[in-house]
Amino acid sequence: MKNNEARRCLLCKKPGCSVLGCPVHTAIPDCIRLYREDRLEEAGRILFDNNPLTAITSRICDWKKFCYGSCILNVKKIPVRWYEIEQEISDRYLFTHRLERKSARNGKSVAVVGAGPAGIAATIWLYEAGYDIALYDSNPRMGGVLRYGIPPFRLDKKYVDVFERMFKEPGIDFHGGVRIGADISLNELRETYDAVFLAVGAEKSKALGIPGEELPLVISALEYLKAPASFDLGDRTIVIGGGNVAMDTCRTAVRRCQDVSVYYRKTFENMPANPFEVAEAQREGVRFVTFRAPVAVTPEGIVFRECENVVDPESGKVSTRIVEGTDALVRCDSIIVAISESADLGVFGGDIPETTPFAYVAVGEDNVIPSLGDVFAAGDFILGPKSVVEAVESARKAVEGIKAYLS
Repeated sequence: MKNNEARRCLLCKKPGCSVLGCPVHTAIPDCIRLYREDRLEEAGRILFDNNPLTAITSRICDWKKFCYGSCILNVKKIPVRWYEIEQEISDRYLFTHRLERKSARNGKSVAVVGAGPAGIAATIWLYEAGYDIALYDSNPRMGGVLRYGIPPFRLDKKYVDVFERMFKEPGIDFHGGVRIGADISLNELRETYDAVFLAVGAEKSKALGIPGEELPLVISALEYLKAPASFDLGDRTIVIGGGNVAMDTCRTAVRRCQDVSVYYRKTFENMPANPFEVAEAQREGVRFVTFRAPVAVTPEGIVFRECENVVDPESGKVSTRIVEGTDALVRCDSIIVAISESADLGVFGGDIPETTPFAYVAVGEDNVIPSLGDVFAAGDFILGPKSVVEAVESARKAVEGIKAYLS
């Protein structure tokens, strides 16, 4: 069946799926050609070398935004389902792959801080290039958002466990349950290793900034997703937000609470979440309410104010504004906040480097932190809440920077 799908591919010389659509620029036509010839091992090697998390990203990517949506056949509304083919190739390769050095050990060492997507990818590329790696994470097991954020019905944890096995065989040191900036200072790492790679993600949930949000019925989405069973949601739950974290949250909550609603201040078209995930949430019974902004939390529930779109008569730009005098209390037992995430800069101790206007770490060429020189950063720590595949691509840039610096 998938081979029939592969034969629909036009093998474009300038493939939009790869050049325009894919953040890591996967060689999709080359891999499909090998797939047609039943050369899955070769195709798997190309995919893994380019993106070690290919088996994961092919499952949780926003295909409509990336490869699937950029296929030339999308003009006819029949794009090639490359992600299904990629899953088959990647699975077969990942679970039999053994990590090996492509270059001899060079005597240089790198501390990788953060064992999420960017950290895993960087560890593989740096190890293969001959560097000695020590991997640190504040959680007891590696995986980051893949293990502690994305629910198992979206991603089987075997796709995270395999990297623990892969790293253990060549003796890559993993230090779990260690917080850099608290248990070990960043300067200690800099004194011990030749370079430091930071990929600690965006681990802090942003607050609503409204009265009453300190009440017990308000829950952080990131904390909830780490251990859903430890929370008693009651009979009615409201999730606030419209991104992928909000979708993971509401789909997890609806499995434990029959009445789950998502409230979002704009329209469905403005939701940054993967449309496939929104559709799945609706199919599973999650109710969506748009054009509602939270303004206060009470012991009985949350007060929302209506919103509306307004078109600027000169520019034609559409903006959303809150409509005064439309407050209404929505009763509920729990409120899960999933509006966005921010970076925890505690890793730097008291000496915080320059940040962007959105409070993420500012980096220079090759993702180096200019004021430090030997410290590089990648992933959500510098990008904000982005996709896993975008975190992998930023890790590649930082790894190239580390190689240039240590050469």
